[in-house]
Amino acid sequence: MKDLITVIAKALVDHPEEVKVNTVEDERSITFELSVHPDDVGKVIGKQGRIAKALRTVVISAAVKESKRVSVEIVS
Repeated sequence: MKDLITVIAKALVDHPEEVKVNTVEDERSITFELSVHPDDVGKVIGKQGRIAKALRTVVISAAVKESKRVSVEIVS
């Protein structure tokens, strides 16, 4: 899933070389922290958070097979 987030984020931004995804995992959940260039934060979030919500939906759908809760946080 980390690769999925990376591919989608790189397609959205102007500085794809600065896209980084960190994984924080505990016993019940996995959190992916997406870090992008400061100029690209708005592009990843989108108007009224629509792009961010769509990204989270895709990741949650891809994680259905796992028995953990998955979330995506956008870190500036």
